[in-house]
Amino acid sequence: MAKRTSITSGRARRAIKMGELASQVGSSYLWNQLRRPFLSAPARDRELLETHIRNAQRIVESSKQLRGAFMKLIQMLSIRKDLLPGEALDVLRATQSSVPPMSYATISEQIRKEIGKRPEAIFRSFDQTAFAAASLGQVHRAVTRDGLDVAVKIQYPGVEDTVEQDLQNLKLLLRTLQALGHDVMRQQIDTAAVYKELELRLREELDYVNEARNIVEFGRRLGADSEIMIPRYVKELSSRRVLTMTYVDGYPLADVMGPEVDAELREWVAAKIHEFAWRQILEFGLLHTDFHPGNYLVSHHPRLGVLDFGSIRRFPEPVRKANLQVARSILSGDDKSLAAAMVKLGYLDRNQDAAPMVRIIHILFEPMRVDHAVDPLEYDTVGKATKVGELALENRLYKSPAHSVFLIRALVGLEGITRGLAVKTNYRRIFADCIERIPG
Repeated sequence: MAKRTSITSGRARRAIKMGELASQVGSSYLWNQLRRPFLSAPARDRELLETHIRNAQRIVESSKQLRGAFMKLIQMLSIRKDLLPGEALDVLRATQSSVPPMSYATISEQIRKEIGKRPEAIFRSFDQTAFAAASLGQVHRAVTRDGLDVAVKIQYPGVEDTVEQDLQNLKLLLRTLQALGHDVMRQQIDTAAVYKELELRLREELDYVNEARNIVEFGRRLGADSEIMIPRYVKELSSRRVLTMTYVDGYPLADVMGPEVDAELREWVAAKIHEFAWRQILEFGLLHTDFHPGNYLVSHHPRLGVLDFGSIRRFPEPVRKANLQVARSILSGDDKSLAAAMVKLGYLDRNQDAAPMVRIIHILFEPMRVDHAVDPLEYDTVGKATKVGELALENRLYKSPAHSVFLIRALVGLEGITRGLAVKTNYRRIFADCIERIPG
């Protein structure tokens, strides 16, 4: 297995790399615009798509070279359908795949700096090979002195040193994408709101004390649910850059997807993960935003295990209540209440025609509006997204409040999991059951 030894650092080096990236992306779109008058309509569309994909590849390659915080920021950007088309976003999502872990010597030294002793002096056993590695850190299995099976998450040394630089680099890249959105994709993008939300979430993910608080809070909220497994935080073996928690065992969610898996189990998982999502958004106002299969396990009981609590979005109570109003309006068919809720959430101005936005919500939540079984594989995601994009463009629905960024990320991830499970069921009833249990 390839080993990483350091995060690419040096202010000048990172700035030069980002300057090159922004220049390449901007120049490629300029060249595309210059060529457009000389091409047929099909050729223009084909070449623009090729330019999008080529630039996404450039961004991914730069993130792999710079690593650390910048790679994490690109992962977060990969959900923004308003910045690049779906085919290019698919390329950006390559940054979600595992990256080579750092050497054990580097990790051992990081633990010594954070906890005061090396792993051999703290744990009964410590697996020197990471079982998971990502943009900001990696995870090792271990056994504590009193025999507790744990997972130890260690932040890569040097990541925090690059954060300020990478956030400035992100501003440069967002300015380029803003110009793209305006000049090429004919969309108005509030990059200030995008930047602020990404900055907040990145700083949270770098603070393992904050992640420990999230674990404790989710454990408290879901402690009465015997079908959910939340790890327990081990305080005495944790710090701001090292997080030790009880090991959650189970099959990766991806292993439960596919028609060869028992249909009854897939049906249970589909219902449980939808319930988990809607309770967070509508009941708790607390959202585990990283909805991808790698963050979930399924045990043979069955139980749903939840991992990685670094990216948690807390919604102010007025936002939670407005989201709940949207949900109840979808079930009742009350479009007037739905429109009022979208104003409260900041998607619409008070004097704005609400009909196009209501239509968009009807399209996006179609499986929750019909009281019969829906096959997610028959739901035309691409066609629906195209129609939503057309409605937004025609009616100048550009407002994207900050609280929506990671909500959209979670819902896109939930849809991907739903399609992967391929369960034909009544999703409206799951949705309604979650809403009915919420008081008020």
